[in-house]
Amino acid sequence: MGTECTEMLRLSSLTSELNDEQNNIIADLVTCRNLDDAEVLIREGDVSNELYLIVSGSLAVTRETGDGKWISLHLLRASDMAGELGFIDDLPHSATLRAIGPTQVVSLSRDKLEGLINSHPKIVYLVMRAIVREVHGILRRMNFQHIELTNYITKENGRY
Repeated sequence: MGTECTEMLRLSSLTSELNDEQNNIIADLVTCRNLDDAEVLIREGDVSNELYLIVSGSLAVTRETGDGKWISLHLLRASDMAGELGFIDDLPHSATLRAIGPTQVVSLSRDKLEGLINSHPKIVYLVMRAIVREVHGILRRMNFQHIELTNYITKENGRY
């Protein structure tokens, strides 16, 4: 794996609680992938057991509008995780992720992480805790945005 990918992995929230030895074990399980502009990383409706960490570039979270056009819902940047819900629950993805310009990601398969359950259960626990923490942060942001939008629409609380 490239030095840039290894360094990003070590600095990421995914491995922030791991020591150097534990980081090396995870680094041996991941692969680094380069995406071209507009290349699809995750397709809406597909099931995947891969978790991605964006090393450089950006990913647009998109959905098809039904008339062949795409709408962008969110932009993921370097150090963000992608595919975390599919990694956890093995359900179809709810959006398509497309590279915005050249983008580099690190991927970790659930199978490889689960392979550590017997030999390194603490690593599995700490990585899963980091993933749940990331998902919790997304949920908190969505709740805040929902409240802000509701306040804007109803003009409550004198804020708008």
